[in-house]
Amino acid sequence: MNITRRPRRLRSSSLLRKMVRETRMDVSALVYPLFVVEGEGKKEEIASMPGQYRYSVDRLPEPMEELRQAGVSAVLFFGIPDHKDETGSGAYDPDGIVQRALRYTKKHFPDIYCIADLCMCEYTSHGHCGILCGQDVDNDKTLGYLARIAVSQAQAGADMIAPSDMMDGRVAAIRGALDQNGYTEVPIIAYSAKFASSFYGPFREAADSAPAFGDRKTYQMDYHNRLEALKEVQLDIEEGADIVMVKPALAYGDLIREVRDLVRVPVAAYSVSGEYAMVKMTAVSGAVDEENIMCEMAAAAFRAGCDIYITYFAKELARCINAGKIG
Repeated sequence: MNITRRPRRLRSSSLLRKMVRETRMDVSALVYPLFVVEGEGKKEEIASMPGQYRYSVDRLPEPMEELRQAGVSAVLFFGIPDHKDETGSGAYDPDGIVQRALRYTKKHFPDIYCIADLCMCEYTSHGHCGILCGQDVDNDKTLGYLARIAVSQAQAGADMIAPSDMMDGRVAAIRGALDQNGYTEVPIIAYSAKFASSFYGPFREAADSAPAFGDRKTYQMDYHNRLEALKEVQLDIEEGADIVMVKPALAYGDLIREVRDLVRVPVAAYSVSGEYAMVKMTAVSGAVDEENIMCEMAAAAFRAGCDIYITYFAKELARCINAGKIG
């Protein structure tokens, strides 16, 4: 056969395949979501997310040391308070659960980069991501509360603020409040293209954040829409977002790529709770190889164009990268 071009030549050995690999991954790009709860001595496994836990602040050394050993240096904090009310006051309480976790981590693990998720759903008695007017979330009234939460988190030591509420104008409100209070160097990673997704199911158990009525489709995005996602991303950048995010990751690789091609800021992808749970549950049945599926999902997100990958598999993925199994 007279075949001049043979792509298989570059697949002939593992060393050559790695040499010509197009998608490279680094442990420094991984972020681990971490749930913190009130109380002491608590490590509560999340039933729908095997291997994931909710920790009280005094038990944080355990996951922090595990992250250090794996080489993961960034966490994304979610707080579950004991008290909830109409205005989600625990979210901006100087002694709130995330604020205490931030202070503890910055004191005892200063090498860990702390990102604070900024939303109200875990803190409101109704489970929605803002202030209600009747049964609707009042967008503009919510902005002042989001700004207040951001300042409180920055005061507690947050290295980065991550607004996930999807209110219009929230990035501008948060950026303005941070700057006015002297936190001009604290960046914002915006949940810019955050879809109303069924992939979030296990998270709502983990964070005790299911809405008491209705759903979040008036503020989270319709998963049928593509141009709207690009519009949201552009608006967040115009308002001052330093990093933009696509969430979920697994079914949204097309949008990760479009956002990457559109913008000149870092792009994050969040591999959410449902993605993690599906891998765990199918691996238990023996239907898939957990490690290989985990690595393939991560490679797909990076191949699509993300620079930062938020994943509950961060520790396991880091070990695979360090061992040369991926990346």
